[in-house]
Amino acid sequence: MKIAKHGMLGLALISMHLQVSAQKKQPAQPAVPKNALYKNASIDTEKRIQDLLQRMTVEEKVGQLSTMLGWDMYTKKGDQVGVSDAFKKAIAEQKIGNLWATLRADPWTKKTLETGTHPVQSAEATNALQRYAVENTRLGIPLLLAEECPHGHMAIGTTVFPTSIGQASTWDVRLIQEMATAIAAEARSQGAQIGYGPVLDLAREPRWSRMEETYGEDPYLIGQMGKAMVKGFQGTDLKDGKHVISTLKHFAAYGSPEGGHNGGISVVGARSLQQAYLPPFREAVKAGALSVMASYNSIDGIPCSANAYLLKDVLLQQWQFKGFTVSDLGGIQGLTSTHHVAENHVDGAAQALNAGLNVDLSGTGFADNLLKAIKQNLVSMATLDTAVGNVLRMKFNMGLFEQPYVTPATAGNVVHSNANQALAKKVAASSIVLLKNQNNVLPLSKHLQRIAVIGPNADNVYNQLGDYTAPQADGKVITVLKGIQSKLGATAKIAYVKGCAIRDTANQNIDAAVKAAQQADAVVLVLGGSSARDFETKYQSTGAAEVQKGAVSDMESGEGFDRVSLDLMGLQNKLMEKIVATGKPVVLVLIEGRPLNINYAADHVAAIVNAWYPGEAGGAAIADVLFGDYNPAGRLPVSIPKSVGQLPVYYNYLHAGRHDYVEMEAKPLYSFGFGLSYTQFRYQQLKTIVTSKQNSVAVNISFVVTNSGKVAGDEVVQLYLRDDVSSVVTPVQQLKRFERISLKPGETRELNFLLTEEDLKLLNRDMQWVVEPGNFTLMVGASSDDIRLTEKFNVPSIIKIQP
Repeated sequence: MKIAKHGMLGLALISMHLQVSAQKKQPAQPAVPKNALYKNASIDTEKRIQDLLQRMTVEEKVGQLSTMLGWDMYTKKGDQVGVSDAFKKAIAEQKIGNLWATLRADPWTKKTLETGTHPVQSAEATNALQRYAVENTRLGIPLLLAEECPHGHMAIGTTVFPTSIGQASTWDVRLIQEMATAIAAEARSQGAQIGYGPVLDLAREPRWSRMEETYGEDPYLIGQMGKAMVKGFQGTDLKDGKHVISTLKHFAAYGSPEGGHNGGISVVGARSLQQAYLPPFREAVKAGALSVMASYNSIDGIPCSANAYLLKDVLLQQWQFKGFTVSDLGGIQGLTSTHHVAENHVDGAAQALNAGLNVDLSGTGFADNLLKAIKQNLVSMATLDTAVGNVLRMKFNMGLFEQPYVTPATAGNVVHSNANQALAKKVAASSIVLLKNQNNVLPLSKHLQRIAVIGPNADNVYNQLGDYTAPQADGKVITVLKGIQSKLGATAKIAYVKGCAIRDTANQNIDAAVKAAQQADAVVLVLGGSSARDFETKYQSTGAAEVQKGAVSDMESGEGFDRVSLDLMGLQNKLMEKIVATGKPVVLVLIEGRPLNINYAADHVAAIVNAWYPGEAGGAAIADVLFGDYNPAGRLPVSIPKSVGQLPVYYNYLHAGRHDYVEMEAKPLYSFGFGLSYTQFRYQQLKTIVTSKQNSVAVNISFVVTNSGKVAGDEVVQLYLRDDVSSVVTPVQQLKRFERISLKPGETRELNFLLTEEDLKLLNRDMQWVVEPGNFTLMVGASSDDIRLTEKFNVPSIIKIQP
C-alpha cells in the first residue's frame, strides 16, 4: 500500500535503499598496485601464489577452479574474431579462470569449416579472450586454455595422426614422443596451454566404445607410450611457447567397464588396481605430467571424482604429483545424478574438492555450488586455497602473467607444416599391422594392370580419422583409393566400387563390386568400422554420442557407441564373401577403432592388413605397405578375439585353469604383440647375469637378432617375464621390455636389456611391494605367443620396496 501511495517515487527510494544495502554487503575491492608481488616475474613462484591468494575474494578463487566450454566464447564475423557476450558474462559473473575446447570443431559443437576458425584466426581468437580476461578483471589473471589433443589438436587445419591404438601399434616410443612434440607445438601456437591426453586406460573390453583412444591391454606398453606423450607435450621448458601441459586420462580403471558400457561400473580388486591399472599413470606422473583427469566410474563403490585415496593418497603422497587434478566433463554433477552419493550438487561440490579434485570441467560443478558449500562450512578456506594454488602455479610457471598471447603468424607456419604432414605418414606406416600374408601375396606388384578397390572405407575421409577429429578441408586427407591412385598413376586401371556401407543395409551395390573384382588382377577390399560423427547424431551433455534406433550413419565406434557384438556390421561380411568367391587375390584392409570379428577373413582371405584409424596420411601409408615401398612392422597392442564369448581375452591373465570352450579354443585369433613382416628374423644366444644386493637386484640380459630374409625390415623385440612361484597369483607372462629395431638383410644386432627390482616386484598378501626369492622365467620373442628364447634366473632373497 505504501508503494501504491508514493508511486514511482516510492519505487525509486526502495531501489536506492536496496543498492546501498548490497554495497554494504559487498564492499568494493581495493585496486591492485602495479608493484604487487605476484606481478613480479623475478619472485619465487610460491611467494607469488601466496601474495595473489591473499588479494583474492572467495568468488575470484572459486572462479579459478571453473573450466567452461569454450567454443561459444569467441565470435567470428567474416575474417574478424572477438569475444562473445557469453564470455564477458562468464568473466563478470563467475570470474572464470579456464576454458576447454575453445577451438574444437565437430558436429557436437556445431562448428564447421565455415563457422570455426583456421589456425591464424584461432590464435587471434585466443589472444582476444586472454586480453579481455587480463584487462577487464581486477587482478588481471590470464586464462588456462585446454584443448583435446589425443591424436592431433582437435581444431580446424591441424595435423591428424593415427588414433592411440594405432600409435601403440608402432611400439616406437621415440616416434610417439616426436609426434607429441608436433601436436603440442600446433596447439600452443594457437593459444592453448593444456593438451588433453594421453589416455592411459588399460583396455580389456573391446565392446567398449573408446578402445581406439587407448594404448591397449598391457600396463607396461601403455606406460611407455604415456611417458613418450608427456615428454613430447611438456618438453623441458613450458615457457618456450612450443609445449603444453599434459592431462592424463582417465584416472582410474576406466577402460574395462562391466558389459562394455562407457563410464560404467569398474570391477577391479585392490591388488589388480595397483598392479595393472595404476602403473601407466605412475610412469607418466614420474615423467612429469602436470594434470590428471578423474574418470566417471566408481571403484569399489567410491566415485573417482570424489576418491580421496586416488587423488590424495596415491597421487600426492605416494607419487609426489606436482600438478592439478580436473574432473571429466560433468563428473562432479555425476556424484548426485549418476552415482547418487551426494544429496545435492552443493554436497557433490564439497565432496569433490575435499577429496582432492581441484578443477571442474563444465563451469557448473563448482561455481555457485562451491560458494554455497563454503558458506555452509562444508569446505575450509585452506582446502580452497590449495586447489586454487595448484592452478595458479601452472599459470605462473608457464609465464602467462608475463606473456599470455601468441603470434598468429607463427600458427600459420607451424600448424600442418610439411614436416608434420610427413610425420603423420611416418606414424601411420609404422602403425600398420600385417596379420596374414598367405603365399606372399603381398607386396602387390606395381605392374598389375587392373586393380579393384572396393569397400565402404576405401574412399571415406572421416571413417579413416577416428573420434575427436575436426572437420577436414577437401583434399587434405589421403584415402586408400587416393593413395593407390597416386602410387600407380596411369600405369594401371583402378576400378573403385563402394559395395556397401558400414551399417546401412538399404543401399548397396555389391553386384557392381563383384563385377569389378572379376575384371581385376587383384582386389583391395577396405572394410571395418567408423567413429565418424555427423550432424544428425544426438549427443549427451558430456559430448558422448547417443545410439539412435534406425540411424544409418556409419558410426559404430567412438565415445558412446558401445557394442554387444564385434561382428562387421551391415552387409560387409556378405560383400567380403562375394568378393572372395570370385577367386581373385584379395587383400583385406581393416580401418577400425576396435578389434572386429575377422574369423572368415582369417580362413579365406589371402592377406589381411590392420590399419586401425591411420589419420590424414593413412591412405598413402597403406599404399606404401601394399606395394612394398614400406615393410610393415606394427604389432598388436591388444588381442583380437574370435568371439565375444571369450571376453575378456588378454595375454597377461593370472595363472588359472583356462581351457578351450565347446565351440572353439580359448586363445584369441591374434595375440598381443603379433605382427608379420616381408622378411624373417632369427633370435639366438640369450644370456643373463644376475647381480643381487641387500635391497636391489639387477638382471642383465643379452641376445642377438638377425634379419634372415631378403629385404630390410623392422623387428619389434619383446621381452616377457614370469614369476614361477609366488605368494599371490601372478600373470602367466608380463611384458617388461621391448625395442623396435631396423635390420638390413643378413644384419645381426645384439640387444641388451636391464631388469631391476621394480620389474620383478609384486604386492604380497600384506599389500606390501616386495621381490620374492625364487625362480623367474625370461621369454624373448616376436610376440606374446611367439617366444623364441627362454631362460630361468634366481633371486636369492626377499627385497622390500618403498611405495
